[in-house]
Amino acid sequence: MKKYLNDEPSCAVDYAFRRIGGKYKGRILWYLHVNTILRYGELRKKLHDITPKMLTQTLRELEDDGLVNRKVYHEVPPKVEYSLTETGKELIPFIDYLKQWGDKQIAKENSKL
Repeated sequence: MKKYLNDEPSCAVDYAFRRIGGKYKGRILWYLHVNTILRYGELRKKLHDITPKMLTQTLRELEDDGLVNRKVYHEVPPKVEYSLTETGKELIPFIDYLKQWGDKQIAKENSKL
């Protein structure tokens, strides 16, 4: 998290978007909200346009930022579950609002076709 403070964002909005910005972070956070707990393979199926490398990298960033929990079960085959932290859960109302806004904009664009 401190890596974002070193960049000296000009405002809190910049700081927030640096933490959750990117092509997949919002969707991962949303899917974890809707499903509560997901395994890597389940996330991979939901994010069909993401490479395994990018999914791993994005999950690590979200974990490093304190937004996602990673729970490892020591069994064969290996089992890892992802869920939202309390800080991650605080973002959900804002992500929900962005989703509603996006749905509205998509509907407007589709009505022009």
